[in-house]
Amino acid sequence: MSIGIIGSGAIGTAFARTLARAGVEATISNSRGPESLKELVRELGPSIKAGTREEAARADIVFVAVNWTKLPAALTGLPEWSGRILIDANNPIEAPLFKPVDLKGRVSSEVVADLVPGARVVKAFNHLRAEVLAGDPRSDGGQRVLFYSGNDSAAKAEVAALIAQRGGLAIDCAEPALDYVEHVTKTHRKLANSKRTMRR
Repeated sequence: MSIGIIGSGAIGTAFARTLARAGVEATISNSRGPESLKELVRELGPSIKAGTREEAARADIVFVAVNWTKLPAALTGLPEWSGRILIDANNPIEAPLFKPVDLKGRVSSEVVADLVPGARVVKAFNHLRAEVLAGDPRSDGGQRVLFYSGNDSAAKAEVAALIAQRGGLAIDCAEPALDYVEHVTKTHRKLANSKRTMRR
C-alpha cells in the first residue's frame, strides 16, 4: 500500500512525522515542488520522500490537508482516482481568523468529493491540532483516539488500519461524511449515555 500526502503545512507535516516514526513510506508534496521539501524530508528520515502533487496523488491512499480555499487548485489536474482512497483532513475554516466557510447546508466532505470524482473519500485526522497529531499516540500510557467517517466500508477499513499502524485508536463515526464538530459532539453524547447506563 502506497501513501501520498498533498500539503506540507502543519497538518500534512504532522501526519508525515507520525508515518516516519512508524517506518511507513510516503511521498509528501506541496504547491511549490519537491525542491522546497528537501530540508523537511531530510529531517523526517528515509521513509518519507518529496514528490510532485501528481506523484503523491498516484498513491493507493492520498492524504490531503491544505487551506480550504486552496483545495480546488491542489486537487486540479491530478491523475484519475479510479477508486483510490482520499483522506480528507480539511476543515471548512480559513486561518488566521478561523472563520467558518458557508457551505450552503452541505458537509465539507461532500464538497471535497465533488473535486475528486472517482475517489473514495474518508474524513479523518481533522480534529486534532498539528502538535497533538505529530506526537506519540501512545504517550503517557494511553492511546490517542482518532475519528473517521465515510460512505465506503472498505475504504474506511483501510484508513482504520492506517490509524492503528501509527499507534492510534480508530473510532468509526458510522454516519457518512460528518464534519469533525459533529463527530465529537455525537461521540461525546454516546459516551455520556454509556456512562448513565453503567450507573443504573
